[in-house]
Amino acid sequence: MATDQEEIVFAPLGGLGEIGMNAALYGFGPSKKRKWILVDCGVAFAGADMPGVDLILPDLSFIEKHRADLLGLIVTHAHEDHVGAIAALWPRLGCPVYATAFAAGLLATRRLAEPGAPQVPIKIVAQGARLTLGPFEIEFVPMSHSIPESNLLAIRTQAGVVVHTGDWKLDPTPGLGRPTDIERLKQIGDEGVRALICDSTNILREGESPSEAQVAAVLREKILAATGRVMVTTFASNVTRLRSVCLAAEAAGRRIVLAGRAMERALEVARECGYLDGVPELLSLDSFARLPANKVVVLATGSQGEARAAMSRIVRGEHAVKLAPNDLVIFSSRTIPGNEREVNAIVNGLILQGVDVLTDRDALVHCSGHPRRGEVAKLYDWLRPQVAVPAHGEPLHLQVHADFARSRGVEHVLIAHNGDMIALGPDSPTHLAQIPSGKLYQDGELILSASEECFRQRHRLAAAGIISIAFALTAKGDLAGVPDVTMFGLPQKTRDNRPMGEIVDRALFETLDTLPRARKRDPDAACTAVERAVRSAVAAVWGKKPHVHVLAIEV
Repeated sequence: MATDQEEIVFAPLGGLGEIGMNAALYGFGPSKKRKWILVDCGVAFAGADMPGVDLILPDLSFIEKHRADLLGLIVTHAHEDHVGAIAALWPRLGCPVYATAFAAGLLATRRLAEPGAPQVPIKIVAQGARLTLGPFEIEFVPMSHSIPESNLLAIRTQAGVVVHTGDWKLDPTPGLGRPTDIERLKQIGDEGVRALICDSTNILREGESPSEAQVAAVLREKILAATGRVMVTTFASNVTRLRSVCLAAEAAGRRIVLAGRAMERALEVARECGYLDGVPELLSLDSFARLPANKVVVLATGSQGEARAAMSRIVRGEHAVKLAPNDLVIFSSRTIPGNEREVNAIVNGLILQGVDVLTDRDALVHCSGHPRRGEVAKLYDWLRPQVAVPAHGEPLHLQVHADFARSRGVEHVLIAHNGDMIALGPDSPTHLAQIPSGKLYQDGELILSASEECFRQRHRLAAAGIISIAFALTAKGDLAGVPDVTMFGLPQKTRDNRPMGEIVDRALFETLDTLPRARKRDPDAACTAVERAVRSAVAAVWGKKPHVHVLAIEV
């Protein structure tokens, strides 16, 4: 229930109950006069169950109605699941965006560089800096992650300090960027933390995540030992990993060839921010054919099996990079849940070509950017929050994290999902009224709601295909000419080897022959009769009912 006292509330619009599509609102003030900040605005990637959908975005309709009270959009770091929806949804918000230089650079060269992208005002904030927006003071605390300049946010109001971790880990040797600022975290804990909103991605795993330095050493070992071509695929934004591969290639006397525009953009921004000092010149694809097999390392996009990325095209033989037996491909990445089929198809395709494949199942060629239970325990010990709300995870992650927080002595532990609004303080935390939330779908150039009929239609078409029939009728109800019949997605033959087109034609002509003349003179009635007859006839021999579209005109 809404109250009139000044309180701080947390209202996730994405990222709780799922991994990806992160977007979290924080509000402060009386219920009718709250000021808001939005932390991150990311995407999730559509699976095979959403044909035609490019990206999934959070529904921001709640804050759109309160956009006059939205003081800013705060970016914790530049991964797509945290910033990928900004270009599409910012026009609905119109607020300033605050980000570090690296995050701002990636936004400017990727999403905001696409045709028709809005001119988003991005204000640069340094790690360690503090930003005041209305009743909020937001401190950007450096955290290790798999991308430079990731930040924990210490959000201060008169109701206390709320800590939003973003994505993080405790890596003493992150390779690039600043490591997690442990001393600052301890100081914030001593200041007193009202609530902790914490990453749950790896809460199911014991111990601590390996360091990037360990991965760099293994990559160097594997590249030095290789005799043929080497190709490494990883997340384009993992600049630390890209740098490690470049330095390993140099040690092996090999040159780096880039295959993928996303990597080129990320490395361009990294160089501008000073993260590639000491890295030798990188070569374009044109150089690949001229380099001996033992003198090249290819950095390729497409570690998640994306159909248009370099890896998929290389396997299909549609790319300038050509591999041969005994070449080595290293997947320096983990497969995001939902992408297993696509990634396995690439791995199998490489193996069929005689290429050696190395994944994180075989050696430490990848480490997560998220904390395991041992690291989360340390964070709880340093911050000692009064309230814990697990975030960034599926329901299982959130439940396990909640139990874990209780085991660390947290007094109040609440589980929230997208659309929940939680009062964090100053009084005892509690669930308030639900707010609108959900998913939007980027479908080509359009942003559509989940209720669009086209998505249900695509599922039906994918399951049973479509039959399109067009014919002309005279004023007396007789056929004029030969009907036009087109089928998509149907088997060509029945079980007894009859052509499916023959089944359709018979149902069509028998219906028109037996239909009373009065109904044949009504094109709508004729269409309905043919549609039902054809669908029924096909179902009788196939067991599935296709979508049947019939058009009749009177001549």
